[in-house]
Amino acid sequence: MTAVAVRVARADRYGVRDLLAEAAAGVGARPGRLLLTILGTVLGIASVVVTVGLAQTAAVQINQQFDAVAATQAVASAATSQSRDGQERALTRLPWDAADRAERIAGVAAATLVSEVDLAGADVSAVPVHDPSAPRTTAPPVLATGPHALEALQGHLQQGRWFDAGHDARGDRVAVLGADAARRLGVQRVDRQPSVFVGDRAYQVIGILDDVARRTDLLGAVVLPTGTARADLGLEAADELHLHVAIGSGSVVGAQLPVALDPNEPDAFTVGVPPSTSRVRESVQADVSTIFLALGGVALLVGGVGIANVTLLSVLERVGEIGLRRALGATRRQIAAQFVVESVVIGLLGGLVGAALGVAVVVVVSAAQTWTPVLDLAMVGLAVLAGGAIGLLAGLYPALKAASVEPIAALRGGV
Repeated sequence: MTAVAVRVARADRYGVRDLLAEAAAGVGARPGRLLLTILGTVLGIASVVVTVGLAQTAAVQINQQFDAVAATQAVASAATSQSRDGQERALTRLPWDAADRAERIAGVAAATLVSEVDLAGADVSAVPVHDPSAPRTTAPPVLATGPHALEALQGHLQQGRWFDAGHDARGDRVAVLGADAARRLGVQRVDRQPSVFVGDRAYQVIGILDDVARRTDLLGAVVLPTGTARADLGLEAADELHLHVAIGSGSVVGAQLPVALDPNEPDAFTVGVPPSTSRVRESVQADVSTIFLALGGVALLVGGVGIANVTLLSVLERVGEIGLRRALGATRRQIAAQFVVESVVIGLLGGLVGAALGVAVVVVVSAAQTWTPVLDLAMVGLAVLAGGAIGLLAGLYPALKAASVEPIAALRGGV
């Protein structure tokens, strides 16, 4: 019989079907050990799926929060220059109708001026009588805003109402208190028509502000209409113009707002608009995914080491079996292929179970947090294949170790 005939005869005796059958028998011979073996891979693959899924889900949630606040906020102010004495001075002033001009721009939902009022030493209190013997306390600041400040600054009233355009145009003596300022002044309800005094002037409190997203200093201040502050307290210039803009309109508003404020000198104003949400989304998702993938990679490494250790232990325990197969005609390649296939099957089982477990964890966590789960299904499929790849890499050395076993030495009980 020629060498070619011998190889053909051996191939007939041990084909692919036989290889798969022997590998399946080897994998299922010890179910308890199989469960412990795939546990590392299950945890590793599940960690990757969970971390990537939660990273994508968290990135979407962060972007939604960004879109709700930062992506809709724009601020304009007068540009400044540094004088010889080192102080910064405004090149111009914001026009008093700046909010009306801004609201004519497409994409601007609401706008308001916000100014800090100089009281020139006047006291702010809830009683008209000044008691010289009473301990001196710091008076809450006084800020002036427009009728659309609640919408522009994303504020919320605890009770009462906000002043309107009529109050502002007439210079009515009305005020809205921030929640902190109301506690300091002892004002708890507005239905009793309380008043606060700025100097010797009384201002009726018509509302109490308990939350504001963009100018939290309003919570500790007495807020007056801009027209009232100009008429009573000598407000000379507005400090900032705050705008609530539509998502994605930042670049348009940034380009048109300076021209709307002063067509002759648009460079005299500084406008801060939100950055592109796509850049923010990519940056946030990349940062979060990098951190989570690093943790998942460590878990996968642990799973691969576990498969390698158990497969190598299986080789040592099955030395007699390997020697018998070699004596009956199995080649080194066939022995190595059997252990590689066993490792790949173990890795695929771990990847399949781990991917399913990871998807379930992402869904459960998202449901518990009332989030919308975001998970790439292609990544789940790759995670299953990654389990098989880990099994392949982990089984190479044990397979080579098994292939190097000599039949005579194995049958005698040695390696």
